[in-house]
Amino acid sequence: MSTTTVFTVEGMSCGHCERTVTAGLNALPDITDVIADARAGRVTIESAQPVDDELVRAAVARAGFALGDRI
Repeated sequence: MSTTTVFTVEGMSCGHCERTVTAGLNALPDITDVIADARAGRVTIESAQPVDDELVRAAVARAGFALGDRI
């Protein structure tokens, strides 16, 4: 079973930002796909299990951005 989770992300402004966030999140366990959208200011995460918000927050912070709320 796959789970889709969408969060807002503050600070993404370009394709490089999207790739940085995507790479950071893809390193987390059980993540199967990540779509970062700088224009919309959000990231969509597909995962095998429900994601741990704090792990996602930490990965986004390591990439240099701030994770907002779930959408």
